[in-house]
Amino acid sequence: MPKILIVDDERAIRRTLKEILEYEKFEIDEAEDGEAGIAKIEKNQYDVIILDVKMPKKDGIEVLNDMQQKGIDTPVVVL
Repeated sequence: MPKILIVDDERAIRRTLKEILEYEKFEIDEAEDGEAGIAKIEKNQYDVIILDVKMPKKDGIEVLNDMQQKGIDTPVVVL
């Protein structure tokens, strides 16, 4: 089952995306901000990451930069 990480500071968006994607049989993990997202990305393998750009603590661009520096090449969908 493909595994997707949703990184967004808005709970309603995370919840809605999660419900839709779980209905389609994807395994979903969530992070509430960029720092939590990077922590999960470093510990888990994802098939795709759905990433919000504007977030507290670490925004989506910073997350992308961190991923690039660490050599993580998981496909990312930016919201």
